[in-house]
Amino acid sequence: MDKYAAVHQNIKGPGDARPTALQIIHDESLEDKLIDRVIFITGCSSGIGIETARALYATGAILYLTARDLAKAKSALADIITSDRVHLLKLDLMSLDSVQSCATEFLSKSQTLNIFIANAAVMACPEGKTNEDFETQFGVNYLAHFLLFNLLKPTLLASAKAELPSRAIFLSSVSHRFGQPNFENLSLEGEYNPSVAYGASKTANIWTATEVDRRYGAKGLHAFAVHPGGIMTDLQRHMPEEARTGLSRLVARGGKSPEQGAATTVWAATAKALDNKGGLYLEDCQISKPWEEKNGPYAPGYARWAYDEVKEGKLWKVGLESVGLKDDVLVSTL
Repeated sequence: MDKYAAVHQNIKGPGDARPTALQIIHDESLEDKLIDRVIFITGCSSGIGIETARALYATGAILYLTARDLAKAKSALADIITSDRVHLLKLDLMSLDSVQSCATEFLSKSQTLNIFIANAAVMACPEGKTNEDFETQFGVNYLAHFLLFNLLKPTLLASAKAELPSRAIFLSSVSHRFGQPNFENLSLEGEYNPSVAYGASKTANIWTATEVDRRYGAKGLHAFAVHPGGIMTDLQRHMPEEARTGLSRLVARGGKSPEQGAATTVWAATAKALDNKGGLYLEDCQISKPWEEKNGPYAPGYARWAYDEVKEGKLWKVGLESVGLKDDVLVSTL
């Protein structure tokens, strides 16, 4: 489990010796080994979504990739988009109707799904609402993916085999340490802070992964939350210029390239070391440990609230009610 620990102790910035997503595929000996397996990835028009798709393409798998702007995605994925193994689906996470349509389109094309990756996100955006009147970051980063996962869940379960469980990966962030969902004010009315709202949405993704694994791990569907690392991408476009400049300096010293940023996602999706495991927060291609504040604000580790069975179950209920779904198995008792 510590295969990549040493290389993450000697950080020199983007492009250093830390693994890229393609290196993970090579290390796992998976080139052209996942033929006929189906992988679904959201957010494949920019950032680490592109690199995640490229690396997993090398496995020989069939890819279903989503984007709000299909023309932008086609341009970004020009090196693989002409393959008959790559399919683009339109998905606007600001709209639950779009989520429904995307899921319906996918299910009309494939009866198999082995790996689901909730990669897309918005970050630190101005206060706003989704089409269904949810706070933007909570609605896009958490609720839309929660609905999408649940719509595709029967296919993930049906595709699972004893020797080949399905996997679901939910992108989180070190920023989960800035906040958690406020069940008394999920939209943060009157107290909106972009960073706190982003952190709350990323904590929600950790809680979702843990609850998914609790509910469905024994049925062959395991889930993980992933912190990709510090990467400069279009995700930071809403940050004030001064904050972006400061973040850029931090990334230059200790952050990752997009190719490296996609590595932990790809590790979560494919690593043999994670067979029959789940409900874990991963970073730097390792299972994370609790964050120790003395090590600094950007040191590895998860917040003390990252694992909370009661809140995970409560959020699951909120998610179901918010997106209009009925529960099938009640696990957490509140």
